[in-house]
Amino acid sequence: MTSRYLAWGYVAYPPVTPFLARVALELFGASAAGLRSLGAVAQCAAIVLTGLMARELGGRRWAQAAAALAVAIAPVSILWGALFQYSGLDYLWWVLAAYCAARLLRTEDPRWWLGIGVAIGLGMMTRYTMGFLALGITGGVLLTPARRDLLSKWLWMGVAASLLIFLPNLIWQIQHNFISLDFLRFLHARDVRIGRADGFLIQQLFVPANLFTVPLWAAGLWFYFATPPRKRYRLLGWMFVIPFVLFAAAKGREYYTAGSYPLLFAGGAVWAEHRIAPRRMPAGIALVLGAAFGAILVPIGSVNSWWWIQVASRVDDFREEVGWPELVETIAGIRDTLPAKVRPGLGILAGNYGEAGAINLYGPEYGLPKAISGVNSYWLRGYGDPPPRTLIVVGLSHAALDPYFENCEVAGHVTNRYGVKNEETREHPDIFVCRGWRQPWPEFWKQFRRYG
Repeated sequence: MTSRYLAWGYVAYPPVTPFLARVALELFGASAAGLRSLGAVAQCAAIVLTGLMARELGGRRWAQAAAALAVAIAPVSILWGALFQYSGLDYLWWVLAAYCAARLLRTEDPRWWLGIGVAIGLGMMTRYTMGFLALGITGGVLLTPARRDLLSKWLWMGVAASLLIFLPNLIWQIQHNFISLDFLRFLHARDVRIGRADGFLIQQLFVPANLFTVPLWAAGLWFYFATPPRKRYRLLGWMFVIPFVLFAAAKGREYYTAGSYPLLFAGGAVWAEHRIAPRRMPAGIALVLGAAFGAILVPIGSVNSWWWIQVASRVDDFREEVGWPELVETIAGIRDTLPAKVRPGLGILAGNYGEAGAINLYGPEYGLPKAISGVNSYWLRGYGDPPPRTLIVVGLSHAALDPYFENCEVAGHVTNRYGVKNEETREHPDIFVCRGWRQPWPEFWKQFRRYG
């Protein structure tokens, strides 16, 4: 659990998400509801900002409500409001940058470049995909009348603000040989290899935006590029098009574009309000259909209820949240079966970050040592001094352990009280006790590094 080890950077992501997780941990303890509340707040803020963006574009009450509603029923917004992930926070910063850009274009007050810069800086400290939006803004400035601000000190102060906010993480990356770039290359190659990047274009209809709001975001594109009176807002259109094209060319995942759709919703709602009588527009129908669409994405029922099973079969994240306390309890039970003389030199080796995080979160209650793992930032923390003499190993197969240990015995199995089949119970259910290293710890550790 990276929030226990606050730093200016981590292998898998920048520091904002672990920092906020630490805040939630201090406020609510080991509470899933407390942690998820931060994700809900982020999505609520994105909804409000989208409505305000529509107002900046000239929209009245109907347009503001329609734009906000479109964000509220977007699949990614519904999911990220029910989870706490860096993707949801990244979404908020994209919307904040778009709102500040809309204010800039309406008021022609260049001081709003500071707001854009802060949003980009926070975004880069949350998820590096914010760099694609920064390229979109740069291209939009060069391609629209907004290039007049290239002579404004406020634009360059905004650039400086974004760099200043991002600087601590940049220094961390330099100190660690830009390890996150290696991680991202690995992750992207894996996603392409197993087909996660397939269907990018068709998935735009279902993932970053609700199927029932396609006409609204299509109208948003028309609003920015085909309506001469709105030429002043064309920068916002390029803030969608340029990142979209870059993500498509780079074979990105379908949800990477999610943060740029709210600005389309805002523009589309304003266009619709001006062209179509609001009373003829089926907003209520869209709300009902959108809510129904969202209901299939969030498990409203209890674990293992019919509804939960149907949702979890489509969204892995919910299955992977089940069983962590039971895993740690099982490991503690295995520890208790070992001879007393063995326990002082005992270590717990975890195959992935979920297992390591669970052990570090729930383990202190049982007096367990902190987990060691070769995955992502856990590898950088090492294996302790002195190194363990006996290991309880979870998350790895016997075949994976055999090259490193002379003796590994199955001591237990990963289960959960609900009988849910997830990665832990399905792919590596055995828990081992291992002894007898075939090579010194430093050599073993060099080979054990991995990304995930």
